[in-house]
Amino acid sequence: MIWWVIVIEALVFAGIFTAVVLPSCLSDKKYSPESIHNYPPDIQEEYFKTHERVDVSYKSKRVIFTKSLGIVIFCVILLLSALWAGASTFLEGFLLSFGLMVWIGLYDTLFIDWILFANIKAFRLEGTEHMNKAYHQKWFHFKGILFPGIIFGTIPALVVGLLIALIR
Repeated sequence: MIWWVIVIEALVFAGIFTAVVLPSCLSDKKYSPESIHNYPPDIQEEYFKTHERVDVSYKSKRVIFTKSLGIVIFCVILLLSALWAGASTFLEGFLLSFGLMVWIGLYDTLFIDWILFANIKAFRLEGTEHMNKAYHQKWFHFKGILFPGIIFGTIPALVVGLLIALIR
């Protein structure tokens, strides 16, 4: 595989991820169940004290749909990345895809969640603006990359590995 291509892909992937995530987090879409689902439980509870409670669990149809759509989009991006980088076996396709998913998980956690989400007031849900400490919960976001993040990263990596094995 071509390593400099992988570095470029990682940067482009972060740019695409940012371009998709930030506008929805900074608009009224942050009040949708699939967005509220990503907030720590104490922020959700405070928000639902003054707003209609909606299902934001992993069982919610909207959350399931959004996560499933994300997996499909990641599969397409990762398959193109694996092909461009020259992956020619299941293992190369899987490892490249899983590595890029780990990268995007770390980028999301360390930059978007720990820096932007924690410090930019526009990310805050109405009625939770005062919960500064709750928005700085690093462990909550880090746990998310471990579980379900590892599973969320493994699924597209397996799909891409299989597709690479079939294509090449």
